[in-house]
Amino acid sequence: MKQALGKLLTLLLLAAIACRVLTGQWPWQLWAKSERSQAEAQARALLGVNRSARREEIVDAHRRLIARVHPDRGGSNEAVHDANAARDLLLARLERTG
Repeated sequence: MKQALGKLLTLLLLAAIACRVLTGQWPWQLWAKSERSQAEAQARALLGVNRSARREEIVDAHRRLIARVHPDRGGSNEAVHDANAARDLLLARLERTG
């Protein structure tokens, strides 16, 4: 049992090192980017903007969405929170890349 566990840990370590050598990043760094990419794709879909949207387009799309989902217009606080989070995520991406 101990030998099997030792072999498994050795294989995992070698796989992580191979990933680092081949991609320049550790496996958990690749997974984090994938999660961020998915979150950004969801944010773009919510706001209805494309991947190359500029700051002004993101802010305008957010403003239009807020006008539709605001609680005073029959929306919910959760929808407003989601819209704000989507805007903030996409604007943060622009600042990172920009």
